[in-house]
Amino acid sequence: MSAPSSPLPDPGVPPRRLVRRLVHLYAGLALYGASSALLVEAGLGLEPWGVLHQGLADRSGVSIGVVSIFVGAAVLLLWIPLRQRPGLGTVSNVFVVGLAIDATLGLVPTVHSLAVRVPLLLAGILLNGAATGLYISARFGPGPRDGLMTGLHRRTGRSLRLMRTAVEIAVVGTGFLLGGTVGVGTILYAVTIGPLAQYFLRVFAVPAASGRSTVVATGSPERAILRR
Repeated sequence: MSAPSSPLPDPGVPPRRLVRRLVHLYAGLALYGASSALLVEAGLGLEPWGVLHQGLADRSGVSIGVVSIFVGAAVLLLWIPLRQRPGLGTVSNVFVVGLAIDATLGLVPTVHSLAVRVPLLLAGILLNGAATGLYISARFGPGPRDGLMTGLHRRTGRSLRLMRTAVEIAVVGTGFLLGGTVGVGTILYAVTIGPLAQYFLRVFAVPAASGRSTVVATGSPERAILRR
């Protein structure tokens, strides 16, 4: 097993490996935002937090990307009582994903045909899995939402699966009541994102300093994302 995720760049890491990890981090976060935007454009159901973001965006008149940033920052504040420590990846997640969502929505034209929306949905889910594998493999700390689940797990002693399920049900329910889109895409995302992210994590794994392959460490935040 690899060492736990490093929240900050290690000065002892060779420059080439550090650069590769940083590329994985920011490419992964940007693609994650782009994938969320594709799900929005498909209009067939969003990922759990996307449902909440869209509902809040519809109610407030603020763009969904900006809402994502504010929600991420608010969730990060919840880390304080949970005694979670944010890393470079955590803080970057708050801003990069939201900016990428709005940028992608500005570039992708609105589609109405189901023949286009279905492939867009599938592309969004696949891209989301690849993006998740990329930014997890960077090992710069979990995103604020994933850290919330692991923090609740540690503080309550309840399983990660239970904490994730409880949080996501609450998020989806709230987002739906606010007008967020829940549909077949939401279900398809829920059953496929774990295996997809696990596969792409292996594809994009950055070798650890010892030369061993990078895998998910026991008790690490990645379990909240990959084990469903």
